[in-house]
Amino acid sequence: MNQTFVGRPVDRVQTDGRDIDTSLAELTGEAAQQITGAPELAGVVWDQFPAPRAGDPTYYDRPLLKQSVWKPFIPLYYFTGGTAGASLVLGAAAQLDGSRELDKFIRRCHWIGIIGSTISGSLLIADLGRPERFLYMLRVFRPTSPMNMGAWILAAAPSAAITAGLFARHSHGILQRIGEAAGYSSGVFGAALATYTGVLAGNAVIPVWKESRRVLPVLFGASAAASAGAIFDLMFEDERACRITRYFGIGGRLAELAAAHSMERGAARVPSVAQPLKKGLSGVMWKTASVLTAASLVMLMLPRQNRKKRMAAGLLGAGGSLLLRFAVEAAGNASARDPRATFHQQRAGQGTREVE
Repeated sequence: MNQTFVGRPVDRVQTDGRDIDTSLAELTGEAAQQITGAPELAGVVWDQFPAPRAGDPTYYDRPLLKQSVWKPFIPLYYFTGGTAGASLVLGAAAQLDGSRELDKFIRRCHWIGIIGSTISGSLLIADLGRPERFLYMLRVFRPTSPMNMGAWILAAAPSAAITAGLFARHSHGILQRIGEAAGYSSGVFGAALATYTGVLAGNAVIPVWKESRRVLPVLFGASAAASAGAIFDLMFEDERACRITRYFGIGGRLAELAAAHSMERGAARVPSVAQPLKKGLSGVMWKTASVLTAASLVMLMLPRQNRKKRMAAGLLGAGGSLLLRFAVEAAGNASARDPRATFHQQRAGQGTREVE
């Protein structure tokens, strides 16, 4: 049957009322090749719908969230960037001394910051897949976006450190003042570099990260200080520099252990949210990281410090800080796979509902 529309006949269309174009639902391009890490959930055909658990319903026990598709580059990026940032902070603090006695130590702080942030940026680009993606993030300046701010911080920190290394202690007049200002600026950018990844993770909707959004930046910053102290423990320094890095490392390790305890306690407000920090592979990694950090702290606080004790403390501290980053990433993936963590968090008024 035909009807007239705008002066010409057209065919009547039979439709189900939704007018869905199925071709629009096809996932194409690079994203279509990504695997979320849970292939056991793909292609499952039910003989019948799963019976909901009485009093604790979920969406057919299926995860509401997808876990990250990050490669191991990202935890390594957290570690190297944090270590670099904390080293730049330590170098800027040493500049306040004003004497030439710590020049060698300050240069070493700058070099660790430059090398570490360069490696960190390379790891990020390796995970992104193409270098231009990092450059695309620098086309805008958006203070409300932790990812965009992180790209700018990662670009600015080594630039300031290089400027400081070139002019701060080798020039006179205006060039020296520019170098010293760059040294202090690198410390500011270094503090941001050491902590912004915690802000980035805390902005995700994954339950254990969202529940820990206030403590994650502190944890990452403390772990960065601990790892920087551990790296310096592995290097030979004069007596005064050794004393500075020892106290810096002790403070970082103490803060890391306190922040980790605070994160675990905060996540436990919703018991199912804290499970990845207590059970499974992520739980083992989380607890082992704390044990390594605590052991390195004990080694640093032993009387009659010598080269061997500092080396042992450095290795233990660096291992604990590195494993902590992998544990946080693994806990996030485990939390995303748990449908009850998401539902329980929402019903308790925590997480995303808390910040609405």
